[in-house]
Amino acid sequence: MSSQKKATASQGFRTGESIVYPAHGVGQIVAIEEQVVAGMTLELFVIDFEKDKMRLKVPVAKAKSVGMRKLSETDFVERALKVVQGRARVKKTMWSRRAQEYDAKINSGDLIQIAEVVRDLYRADSQPEQSYSERQLYEAALGRMARELAAVNEVSETEAVQLIELNLNKGPKRGPKGAAEAEGEGEGEADTEETPEEQEEAA
Repeated sequence: MSSQKKATASQGFRTGESIVYPAHGVGQIVAIEEQVVAGMTLELFVIDFEKDKMRLKVPVAKAKSVGMRKLSETDFVERALKVVQGRARVKKTMWSRRAQEYDAKINSGDLIQIAEVVRDLYRADSQPEQSYSERQLYEAALGRMARELAAVNEVSETEAVQLIELNLNKGPKRGPKGAAEAEGEGEGEADTEETPEEQEEAA
């Protein structure tokens, strides 16, 4: 942490603070340094992403335009937890198109959009299994959401995941009797990624 240069704050961000970078989630600004590029002095945020074992240098002037932001306020986190309690909204489109939309939401850096992916791809024990690719996207969204909750609430990532799952299980048709009720609700629409067309015909 001793690598920081003269500046300790810039553009409203400061060294030592956790931020959210859209494509990578929660990171920490470890330094603000200067670099000379083509005779121009460039100020850079040095950001560590502990989870991905990665370091990123972002030009200070471009930080906001690329979507870098401060951690969500507590009330916004509460809103995101309310979102995961909602009813899953699964579009009747090809899985490949839905997967692209989910991926875009996960990488948007928007906590509410990430929460929507967690909600839509969650499967309770009483519901059909997720396909492999659904599971991958679900875990990516859950991880992103949990890391931000953990940073905001100052708890471990494991505790954050438990909190999200607790809220997921408050949602409609997530209890043991949900499986029977879910018939005709389209709960299984995203269940098989290979043949969404068959499900559309059956609907």
